[in-house]
Amino acid sequence: MIYLCVDDTDNLKSRGTGRLARAIAAKLSKKYSVFGVTRHQLYVHLDIPFTSHNSCAVIHIDTDIKECTDEIFEIAKKEIYDDFIEGSDPGLSVAHESQILPSLVAYGKDAKDTVLTQENARTLAKNLNIRLEGLGGTEDGVIGSMAGLGLAFTGNDGRYLQIGHIRELLGPQPVEKLMAAGIDAIFTLDGQLVTAGMIFNDANKSVKPCPLNGKSILFVDNNDGIISAVKRN
Repeated sequence: MIYLCVDDTDNLKSRGTGRLARAIAAKLSKKYSVFGVTRHQLYVHLDIPFTSHNSCAVIHIDTDIKECTDEIFEIAKKEIYDDFIEGSDPGLSVAHESQILPSLVAYGKDAKDTVLTQENARTLAKNLNIRLEGLGGTEDGVIGSMAGLGLAFTGNDGRYLQIGHIRELLGPQPVEKLMAAGIDAIFTLDGQLVTAGMIFNDANKSVKPCPLNGKSILFVDNNDGIISAVKRN
């Protein structure tokens, strides 16, 4: 797997980083197999500039050819420049799974509850031979961009913005249809496996499964027999 992470590509009035990540994924899918796109929540703190939620987005590209990283990076870089938003501070990084060592996973986890710096991110990228670039503004997006690589690699953080055909299913959906669209299992938060019935969700919105142990898991709330999808960070 190759992981490509974008961070801080928006402003308060623009499209979000998640939407841009899906656009990049669509562009990449013309040549590569895109497994999915995940969102990862980072630290919200007064000392950290962010647009609205301080999250980054990671595109998971299903290939074992490490040499593809530069081409993948250039495709994403062009997409960011073509849709550059004034006031944004984009960071972009790409890594083959073999480059994501324990230090990067630790950095990603630190980014969820610690104030990190560009120097932290750039030093780590240099030591791991990971391509990392700031693409405008203050370039603070490099901090979250490196974090996203480590968090996505664990297979146990964030939620899917895109996987399978989930985004095509809006509003309430039967379990069978959700499972066929890319979800591996559906659980209540108190541990019950849901194998049948209707999953209720906001109209015109798709459910948001989470990566857990390498699987796509949708969590739901069962309130007197009414099973509703839960969105988790």
